[in-house]
Amino acid sequence: MLKEHYMELALSLAEGVKGQTSPNPPVGAVVVKDGRILGMGAHLKAGTAHAEVHALSAAGEEARGADMYVTLEPCSHYGKTPPCADLVIASGIKRVFIATVDPNPQVSGRGIAKLKAAGIEVETGICEERANRLLQPFFHYIQYKTPFVTMKTAVTADGKTAAYTGHSRWITSEPAREDVHRLRNEHDAILVGVNTVLQDNPLLTTRLPHGGKHPIRVILDTHLRTPVTARVIENKEADTMIICGKDASEEREEALLQKGADIIRLETPEIAIPLLLETLGEEGIMTLLVEGGGEVNASFLQEKAFQQMIIYVAPKLIGGKTAPTFFGGEGFAAMDESVQLSFDKIEMIGPDVKITASQKEG
Repeated sequence: MLKEHYMELALSLAEGVKGQTSPNPPVGAVVVKDGRILGMGAHLKAGTAHAEVHALSAAGEEARGADMYVTLEPCSHYGKTPPCADLVIASGIKRVFIATVDPNPQVSGRGIAKLKAAGIEVETGICEERANRLLQPFFHYIQYKTPFVTMKTAVTADGKTAAYTGHSRWITSEPAREDVHRLRNEHDAILVGVNTVLQDNPLLTTRLPHGGKHPIRVILDTHLRTPVTARVIENKEADTMIICGKDASEEREEALLQKGADIIRLETPEIAIPLLLETLGEEGIMTLLVEGGGEVNASFLQEKAFQQMIIYVAPKLIGGKTAPTFFGGEGFAAMDESVQLSFDKIEMIGPDVKITASQKEG
């Protein structure tokens, strides 16, 4: 149907800017009249013009009497930009098709009500499932004020993340590793523990053939053991945020601050995951990619503090009862305590299998 066709175009525009609009949602809009596309656009960055503004600007005076397709309910309040609902009304748009309603209490239903009060015909639910999937991190952030957490790992077919010696380069193929960089490009922040920094000295940047957005590097470092010479400190392509406990050395903190790192000292001796996520939410981090080692991953698992899991499985067997696996710690004592997953998507990335799963609620 034509409605789905134009909404899918708007969704493609929104998907194209995924990861660069936080803490705002990625939104696309298309203006159509008599079968002609008059204007289209996407929200490119927080604080800049919304998708509706770009689409209506391109359409100009021809927008009068036209239809608009937008992936999320137009805003009705003054934020960093004026209300989009007012602009839509002023433009003379006749009908507005909306994929999904905005859960933000400042908007939720008010934008639609404003449009209807102005005599504009409104229809919602066009391609809603695809829109909700794209906007899931934004919906989570609005509801809980904490980041939408994705845990990522690469394992052999027998579930190992390294050999018993610790050697792990490379488990997966180059196409899979490039796909991980696309993941980084879509996230606000990437998180590891200090042991990963000490053992691997990673850069934790996005390295794609045509560039990409670098996520904020978040290091969990209770006692501030991160060396001032670590690549995450020396490299300035991305910001580095180190989370430490209240008893961490003030001298170490000053040394890291002098090198340009941001230090967040929690009010507790240890780093509790719920408090960590609240803190990151307050910092405006909407999406978090956890690339930690076994102990960090175990902490998130124990708290069931993740929404999505992405597992790259390589067609290799390495064996060894002491070879590390994705999760360290003791784990759960019984099967009925286990975290239940839903396999949402299974695809081939080169010779490897990529599994995208979400945590079942309840």
